[in-house]
Amino acid sequence: MPKLLVSVQGETDYDKALKVQEKLLYLRQQNKVEDIMLILQHPPTLTMGKNAKDCNVIIPEEELKKQGGNIYKTSRGGDVTYHGPGQIVGYPIIDLKYNGISVREYIYKIEETFIQLLNYEYKIAAVKGKAYRGVWIDNEKITAIGCAVKRWVTMHGFAFNINTNLEHYNWIIPCGITGKGITSLQKILGQPQDIVQVNKQVIKYFCKILNLEPEIINEQKLHEVLERN
Repeated sequence: MPKLLVSVQGETDYDKALKVQEKLLYLRQQNKVEDIMLILQHPPTLTMGKNAKDCNVIIPEEELKKQGGNIYKTSRGGDVTYHGPGQIVGYPIIDLKYNGISVREYIYKIEETFIQLLNYEYKIAAVKGKAYRGVWIDNEKITAIGCAVKRWVTMHGFAFNINTNLEHYNWIIPCGITGKGITSLQKILGQPQDIVQVNKQVIKYFCKILNLEPEIINEQKLHEVLERN
């Protein structure tokens, strides 16, 4: 079974995480590192996909900064989305050709990761969106997905709402979609959840669905990987 290195980090600035992703993307394209995934959280952050419309950001940028938030343009697909504390963000750097899966199948597998996790761990019925990407519970999204694929290697990934401050979604029209809501595990279950435990569940189901064997690495090991040329 192919290996997936997993680096679980704490709250990390978006620009710092992006630089790590870009270096890992290069290393994976050169076959100098195994498939690897970063699991982390961000401070309040808005990210704009390649197809994002400025009008979908409701909060003025000055007000966003006053509230400790930042905004970034990214190379992923999709429109604007929110990242913040209490949300598990995953950045898989995976060689799709090596794993024998198409881009469409990869997105399907990410969606299936959270559908199965929610079903088996929490008895929550979640589904893929018929018209919109992501994982939904009734009319509310709980997991956003936005990926980029370069020379068959993925970057960016998913954002799974656990104890997320859902009021921050009022800053934007999430993914440019109107008439639908956003939810979280805390909202559904009525109490905050253990992020460390849910991190483990995300890794377990992601690796199960993609048929990968996880290897958790520490900060020193990640640094050693990033130093490869």
